[in-house]
Amino acid sequence: MAKIEQLELEGHRSEIIADVKILVEKYRAIFDWDVTEIEQNLADKLIPAEMRKAVDVIKEGLPCC
Repeated sequence: MAKIEQLELEGHRSEIIADVKILVEKYRAIFDWDVTEIEQNLADKLIPAEMRKAVDVIKEGLPCC
């Protein structure tokens, strides 16, 4: 039997994905503003990698700043 937390997460999975996509797009736009000749493919790899690091910090309960 699934735990209630798993069921709750499943109910919000599509919302979480949509929110993450919005956050990635936010930082893509910032990169575009700050670096006029940006290599978009590289930025598209760097942004999610940094987001994974941020999630790791949150999971470990480490100070963010």
